[in-house]
Amino acid sequence: MTDMFQFFTNEVLLDPNVMHERLVADAASQGLLDVAYHVVDSPVGPLLLAATEQGLVKVAFDRQDHDAVLAELAAAISPRILRAPSRFEEVTRQLEEYFTGERHTFEVPLDLRLARGFRRAVLDHLAEIAYGNTESYAQVAAAAGSPKAVRAVGTACALNPLPVVVPCHRVVRSDGSYGQYAGGEEAKRVLLTMEAA
Repeated sequence: MTDMFQFFTNEVLLDPNVMHERLVADAASQGLLDVAYHVVDSPVGPLLLAATEQGLVKVAFDRQDHDAVLAELAAAISPRILRAPSRFEEVTRQLEEYFTGERHTFEVPLDLRLARGFRRAVLDHLAEIAYGNTESYAQVAAAAGSPKAVRAVGTACALNPLPVVVPCHRVVRSDGSYGQYAGGEEAKRVLLTMEAA
């Protein structure tokens, strides 16, 4: 009993990171971790990343209220959510490469369960808009199979569960103005300016 107490005193109680990582590992090994999350800094502010076993399921800007986003994920997917930074090393690396201009596309598994029907068709097309290019909402509507659904494209972009990674920021109004964006107009400007450089 003394050895076990010593172990917990040295390894767990004195290092909360070790305790948390052990909790995450135990939850995952027992099938009790349905959604992992992590927050990373970026040129467009803190980004909440959330993932399931299938892949990245959510990217959220600070202005979207990370606590509210986690509550939505708990309701939509599962309340078994834990912060698990080690699960996001590859995504974080690719985001860093993207923000320094070294990466033009993301190569991470995605879980698109939060987008269905026409919204999913829009997201599928967004991934085809090349880095440094833009399309109008009307062009995206036509490419997604519903040329008259321009407003629905706007809604699909606004509700895109994976902004930045699935590049809805590359969709602009026909007159070239930015239009709405989940991260705010300034974030959209930063992304488009960075990609145009």
